[in-house]
Amino acid sequence: MFKRKIYTQLLNWKNKQSHKPLIIKGLRQIGKTTIVTKFAKDNYQSVITLDFRKDLSLHQIFDGDFDIDEIIFALSLKYKMAKFVPYKTVLIFDELQDCPNARSSLKYFALDGRYDIICTGSLLGIKNYRVTNKQSRGIPVGFEEMIEMKPMDFEEFLWANSVNQEIIDTLYRSIRGNTKINDFIHERMLDLFNKYICIGGMPEVVDTYIKTNNFNEVKKVQKRILMSFESDFGTHLNDNYEIVSDENARAKILSTFYSIPNQLAKDNQKFQYSTISKNAKARDYKSSVEWLENYGLISRCYNLTLPEIPFEFFKIEDSFKVFLNDTGLYIAMLEDNIPDLIINGKLKIAKGAIYENIVAETFSKLGRKLYYYRKDSGLEIDFITEFNRQPVLVEVKAKNGHTKSAKEILENKVKYNINTLIKLTANNISGNQTVLNFPYYLTLFLFKSAD
Repeated sequence: MFKRKIYTQLLNWKNKQSHKPLIIKGLRQIGKTTIVTKFAKDNYQSVITLDFRKDLSLHQIFDGDFDIDEIIFALSLKYKMAKFVPYKTVLIFDELQDCPNARSSLKYFALDGRYDIICTGSLLGIKNYRVTNKQSRGIPVGFEEMIEMKPMDFEEFLWANSVNQEIIDTLYRSIRGNTKINDFIHERMLDLFNKYICIGGMPEVVDTYIKTNNFNEVKKVQKRILMSFESDFGTHLNDNYEIVSDENARAKILSTFYSIPNQLAKDNQKFQYSTISKNAKARDYKSSVEWLENYGLISRCYNLTLPEIPFEFFKIEDSFKVFLNDTGLYIAMLEDNIPDLIINGKLKIAKGAIYENIVAETFSKLGRKLYYYRKDSGLEIDFITEFNRQPVLVEVKAKNGHTKSAKEILENKVKYNINTLIKLTANNISGNQTVLNFPYYLTLFLFKSAD
């Protein structure tokens, strides 16, 4: 099992003097149940897992009164070998969204305080999903804590590939000192980063690569994961607690999702509904974009009227790009030879879109909202973000040097109050206070250091 950063968050949660039931939400197959189970076994005397998707009879236990003694008694009858030791037991509610009343019960477990609860769910981000039917007793507002888990980031990928921590620490020191990275380490990191772009952060995919070193096998797993996601598209729970699929909604979500590579291939990457199909309208497909975003597969990057903090003040709601939250899955949607082109440095026109996607994905994993700046005049900056509490320009480019748009903004102090451009390229660290050049693979470490 791979080392994951969320384990530290779980420890911090448990060590709070008073902690609420915890919910871990995120995509399917990113390792939620695996890491929660390991954490539970490491830190509790007794662990009881309730899988609400696999065992539908569990739902009946939560149909009655939310009396904790009665619920524990019913569970003890079902799990005869389990020990329910007060203050030393954790209950894992797996696929929580499949049993709305189990989520409603979290308030009463919190008030009781004898048993810790950790929940996992892959559809909990969907707006109103499985909590609005007439039989549900609602979300226990104020009585739960939520963490969003995402696919493995580049640092976790390095851990999985047995990269020495001292090497990673060297990267942080180079960032702090703005000093060049050893050439051997630099080339090694570029190679690993290019592989990470093609593999992505889904644990099973990473494991497949480590075991086989075969990108054909990697793509097979990626395709299977994409198909498992597709099975969720349009899914909801009806009033009878039956899992059903809205086929019309599913078709629109599928069309929207598979239009993303074409969206990113355009010179102007602004999301256009007409790219989905010739006659597609925002009113028909807007909900599909929202569904994919809430599900956790994509992030939206919004254009700004002005690149100033607070960015939300200047966000243009209907002008955005769409990026995938796992670039490996994005690569799996393209031709089979793309990994070879990326790893051997032979990718040409498509390189810009792919490297922008990995930067967007990294920002998302750092919890940063995504923004860019584009004017009708043609002035465009790939990303606008905060660095050391100041707005900065971020450009993802193949070579060093100023871009025309960045130069115009940096020189126009009357209109723009921005003093720094961060350029992400394949080259080593260089630059000055105005233009900072960093290799692509440092994106995570650079902006993590700035937070």
